[in-house]
Amino acid sequence: MNVLIVDDDRLVGISLKTILEAEPDISVPALGGSGIQAIALYKEHRPDILLMDIRMEGMNGLDAATKILDFDPLAKILFLTTFADDEYIIRALRLGAKGYILKQDFESIVPALHAVYGGQNVFGSEVVKKIPDILSSPKEPDTETLPLNEKEVEIMTLVAKGLNNKEIAAALFLSEGTVRNYLSTTLEKLDLRDRTQLAVFYYTHVHP
Repeated sequence: MNVLIVDDDRLVGISLKTILEAEPDISVPALGGSGIQAIALYKEHRPDILLMDIRMEGMNGLDAATKILDFDPLAKILFLTTFADDEYIIRALRLGAKGYILKQDFESIVPALHAVYGGQNVFGSEVVKKIPDILSSPKEPDTETLPLNEKEVEIMTLVAKGLNNKEIAAALFLSEGTVRNYLSTTLEKLDLRDRTQLAVFYYTHVHP
């Protein structure tokens, strides 16, 4: 697994490189210190994962991620930052980042990288706690204009509430395979990439 590290604190970048390369299956092809460098280094090395800070001088990590996803929609970007800032979290979710974890949650970095590499989305415990408050409100959901059937709406709602496929299957008395099929169809109909984007869609379009 090749992991590109971008952090404007050079010491942090070097420390992360040392930690990650102690793992037998991780290599770090380069270190960057700005959003501009992130874009250039990503194009040069095409890493499996971009591990990037958000607050950086000049172009920040969120803006850099947006530009990278424009030319590589499959880019796996994991934000590692000191700040559980509401605005940063919602922007990271909306642009399609694969994860958002805090530097303070030091021991989660390597497991998070493995999870993202395996196709999962990873958000640190402190971030997960904040998401419902950031995105939701007591308004009634608006599902009438969606191209979804009743079961797809139910599944989308449960995904937005944080349930996994097994929990959704139990709640709706379906098999996990059926849930996966419904979820795949729902993502295709809404032109979304993954369940994280589906949850964001729910809270921004269905239950804003």
